[in-house]
Amino acid sequence: MIEREQVLHVARLARLLLSDEEVERMREELSGILDHIEKIGELDLDGVDPTSHVIALENVLRPDEPRPSLAREAALSMAPQPGDTGFGVPSPGS
Repeated sequence: MIEREQVLHVARLARLLLSDEEVERMREELSGILDHIEKIGELDLDGVDPTSHVIALENVLRPDEPRPSLAREAALSMAPQPGDTGFGVPSPGS
């Protein structure tokens, strides 16, 4: 079981201000997580390949291939303040 001081230490590192109720809840939740990890550590995992996901993932994006882009004149034609080299935007604080 994680001690209150350990939760407060982690909260300080994460720059979190926790109420007494939150500290107790985090203590219980973190203790539960560590209990699960301990149980996993007891398993014989020899021959089991490490995984980053429990299911196989496929790349659903199109191949990244160069192709013609929109002409500068067409891109700037509807801009409210087109500049010489791009879009005109207000300065910060304007």
